[in-house]
Amino acid sequence: MKERIVSVDIFRGLTIVLMILVNTPGTWSNVYAPFLHAEWHGYTPTDLVFPFFLFIVGTSIAFAYSNKTTSSSTYRKITIRTLKLIGLGLFLGAFTIHFPFIKDFESIRFPGVLQRIGVVFFFAAILFINFNWKALLGICIALMLGYWIWMGFIPLNGMEPTFERAPNNWANYIDLNVFGTHMYKDDYDPEGLLSTLPSIATSLMGIFTGLILLSKRTQKEFLLLGMGAVLVIAGHLWDLVFPINKALWSSSFVLVTAGWANIFLALIYYLTDVKGLKFGSIFRYAGSNAITVYFLSSFVTKIFYSIEINEQTTLHQWLFQNIYLYDFMSVELSSLLYGLTVVSFYLLLAYAMYRRKIFIKV
Repeated sequence: MKERIVSVDIFRGLTIVLMILVNTPGTWSNVYAPFLHAEWHGYTPTDLVFPFFLFIVGTSIAFAYSNKTTSSSTYRKITIRTLKLIGLGLFLGAFTIHFPFIKDFESIRFPGVLQRIGVVFFFAAILFINFNWKALLGICIALMLGYWIWMGFIPLNGMEPTFERAPNNWANYIDLNVFGTHMYKDDYDPEGLLSTLPSIATSLMGIFTGLILLSKRTQKEFLLLGMGAVLVIAGHLWDLVFPINKALWSSSFVLVTAGWANIFLALIYYLTDVKGLKFGSIFRYAGSNAITVYFLSSFVTKIFYSIEINEQTTLHQWLFQNIYLYDFMSVELSSLLYGLTVVSFYLLLAYAMYRRKIFIKV
């Protein structure tokens, strides 16, 4: 695009910042409720963050591949980027600071955030360059309806399927039998195999938004706002029979999160691209190296959690206890301040990279 849409860059960067913030509290024992995931059904502001990123991946696909053809070169570039993302995710899952710097095979987690981003990007990009928006809409609907039917109506080992965290939950059952011990929890993984199908629908939702932003329509912000409101309402209605659930990435969750993404993006678009207000530049810097910033934050955090100051205290714990804990503040506030400090560091890093024109494409 000759002129970048500022709001998309800000939205992407803001999402990465929030991903880092919710992943790096001072202590997981004391976190304000909005910065925690829902225990199972339902959603919190934190549950919006990852789907927002997959949504904006779709929007970026619409921008980047709108004029691309189905050539071998395009497929090769998509495949290479996918493998890079999956490789970085597997590295995070396998790395340890102790020689030989790789965990015992049985304890390595195979699914993960970067792996899901890679897989979703691959399928969403391939679908986008091969089908028009009407066909994509049909595929998106089919993914959500098919997932609902699979999860809610197909018997599992002679039992009624369930949406609860139980052995007769299809998503949990498949993950346990495919990944075994290589999961986030003993019985399920929030970035599991079956739930990746509806997460592709999340990215397709972002593609539709990208097509609207690329169109010659006027007052796009009102269209996005209205579309977002309809999706949120539809998602909550679907919640009555297919609960909103991030761990399962339920179809109602797809609609609700895509709805909120459209609403927030519409507001940012109106303020920046329509009214020309200058704000959020720092988030644009983070958005320009989004995956790099997220990977570095995850890698460094893992190291801080691994380095032991003594038998009872890691480097992360020592920093939190000696710098952020004060009698005049609640532990929750101290925990949040620690996370904000981490975020500030990576925002400064992103700013420095942007100023030096360092853009690492993953």
